[in-house]
Amino acid sequence: MPTNSRDSMTPATELISRLSLEPHPEGGWYREIHRSSQMFQTPRGPRSALTSIYFLLEQRQYSRWHVVGSDEAWHHADGAALELLIYQPESRELTHRILGPVGKSQEPIAIARAGEWQAARSLGNWSLMGCDVAPGFDFEDFQFVGSIPGHETHFTGKLAAFADFL
Repeated sequence: MPTNSRDSMTPATELISRLSLEPHPEGGWYREIHRSSQMFQTPRGPRSALTSIYFLLEQRQYSRWHVVGSDEAWHHADGAALELLIYQPESRELTHRILGPVGKSQEPIAIARAGEWQAARSLGNWSLMGCDVAPGFDFEDFQFVGSIPGHETHFTGKLAAFADFL
């Protein structure tokens, strides 16, 4: 699996401390680094124009299946490549993205659109990402897929292999 040589040079615990990361409810570690003071009115209420976080997943950690009410841009920052899974519940289409330095099977940025289910895992010792959400992230707009009525019917076929991410 693709990795970055720096992946094994710096322990994840050192980055967690250096970046002042805290446990994220979906798994992994995070810290909000920007919340725009510019506000937008959305159907869900007022939201910042943009929010940005650091997000780190260690080996064997998952960003559990979840859905956000805004678009989210994932940016690979450092460490091993990250596998990002994006699922469209209406069409039942599953997309895999490998985020890392530009390569034959990797790209540095991927987008999960509002309402798409998403999950992720590091393909090495750790992966450090930047995640930007617009309109800005609010936990009121966040839901674990496991709490969506009928979600179980989706975890068949190709998606069955990723049921552990629930």
